[in-house]
Amino acid sequence: MVGDKFINRLKQKIKIKDIMRNPEDQIVVTIDRNDLPEAVRMLYYDMGGWLSSMVPTDEREINGCYGVYFILSMEGSKITPEDELEQKDKCWITVRSYLPSTNPVYPSVTKKVPAAVWYEREAYDMFGIVAEGLPDPRRLVLPDDWPEGIHPLRKDAMDYRYRPDAMSPEDEPDYEFLMPEGEGVVDVPMGPLHITSDEPGHFRLFCDGETIIDADYRLFYQHRGMEKLAENRMSYDQMGFLAERVCGICGYAHSIACIEASERAVNLQVPLRAQALRVMSLEIERLHSDLLNIGLACEVTGNVTAFMHVFSVREYTMQLAELVTGGRKTYGNVMVGGVRRDMTAKESKKALELVEKIEHFTKEVWDAIIEDDAQIARWKGVGILDRKIARDFSPVGPNMRGSGFKRDTRYDHPYDIFDKLEFDVAVENGCDVLARETVRYREVLESLKIIRQCIEFMPNTSIFIKPQDDIIKPGAFALGNDEAPRGENIHWIMHGNAQKVFRWRCRAATYSNWPSLRYQFQGNDISDAALIVTSLDPCYSCTERVTIIDVKTKKAKILTQKELKKYAQTLNNSPLKK
Repeated sequence: MVGDKFINRLKQKIKIKDIMRNPEDQIVVTIDRNDLPEAVRMLYYDMGGWLSSMVPTDEREINGCYGVYFILSMEGSKITPEDELEQKDKCWITVRSYLPSTNPVYPSVTKKVPAAVWYEREAYDMFGIVAEGLPDPRRLVLPDDWPEGIHPLRKDAMDYRYRPDAMSPEDEPDYEFLMPEGEGVVDVPMGPLHITSDEPGHFRLFCDGETIIDADYRLFYQHRGMEKLAENRMSYDQMGFLAERVCGICGYAHSIACIEASERAVNLQVPLRAQALRVMSLEIERLHSDLLNIGLACEVTGNVTAFMHVFSVREYTMQLAELVTGGRKTYGNVMVGGVRRDMTAKESKKALELVEKIEHFTKEVWDAIIEDDAQIARWKGVGILDRKIARDFSPVGPNMRGSGFKRDTRYDHPYDIFDKLEFDVAVENGCDVLARETVRYREVLESLKIIRQCIEFMPNTSIFIKPQDDIIKPGAFALGNDEAPRGENIHWIMHGNAQKVFRWRCRAATYSNWPSLRYQFQGNDISDAALIVTSLDPCYSCTERVTIIDVKTKKAKILTQKELKKYAQTLNNSPLKK
């Protein structure tokens, strides 16, 4: 069976307690917590895996334990084309360990696989699960003044009370940025609010003159508590609406990954026509997102003319989205078992006309950008993502493919009808901003090719199959994956009772791309910092999942709109404000 050769090799050094499959290409092995670092290292470096996600869970009401699930995509290391696995061998392997509730500690995986660093920092913040020996144990998600011993995603953090004057600003501790040692190093702050960014991120650039020698950053300023909100409260179709609001650009991709995770956990087969409509919408989302980033990469260097031309082309992609889904951006089209809206023959014909326009004008604008020597000079050689750094940190999307790695979950782990479509994975070897923007341009052309194939392929099936009421089994879990414009999205769902989710873990593409950004800054000028961040195409809010806590009662609170308004008015009238 698929994956057996990896499991047999793992067994030579690691004692495996249990093996399960659901579906067949998603393999879960249970091991002792002390074997976690070596097991993940073997799968990652020795067998060509990539760390796609890590899911901490609070399963005390099920088995009395906490759980950690390290999810690896087995594709081959792809350092060279020969390192890629054959399609029949590609699979997902999840390494699971249970931690006793009285001692939720395990040896840090980060010491052997650097890509685990953010996951392990977040596991402590949200669950109190300790990665012993973690090289960077600082807080990741929670604010600096968050009370010790309170972990908002634990199942017992459910009672609702809050106190808006918990801590005055002068008493808040400072975040400890990791500044390099040496004489003449200047600390240059960028953010949390900055003119080049639409969302808050606090970057500290450590410079020698104009040259950045190192960097550190503090994110997670936007708190929405989405994972907690869904647990034991929302139906799966409601979760699709919520997941779509994870990101303003990749909303459809999040909705698909979330819903397909719940479908795979119960082996629900979606009609082919619904699959084709899902794929079309995903690729339309890639069109407007990639064009957006190409335009911004011009605008941030002062080339506003190119930015405006790119946006004039992007308008056609929004019209295409409205034609297919009924909405220009927020679609609300995905549901468990299929989609809500079909396409008519007239709409399909109009879609093909728009595809022709987008292709023509995209090529025209890109040719003008490439012929602009001043623009290319600002992109070329800037923000290098070294291939070794990329291999160590498992970034995704154009950020990864621009460094020569043929990683694309549409290609490595085909979902919906992607195994029936022909497309090329855009790969560039420059490792710089120019390479990443070139990947995005080539992906626009490939997305247009995919959309044409979807319209031609469109089978005459239904667009929805109603799931049986008793199909969802408590404790069943699976992951959903798709290739969002920024890269691979991973949603992991464990079913609970009463047709509700027990644990939802949303890992957005940007979450995988942030940790290696530090190395992309190094050696560049301060003036290039905003461009480097832009070329990452970051979504800050994609990873924000926190609630408010009352420090006296140590109870979690998810604010309603009315309560949030009251809270804001209270702060506005406080003595500190005056």
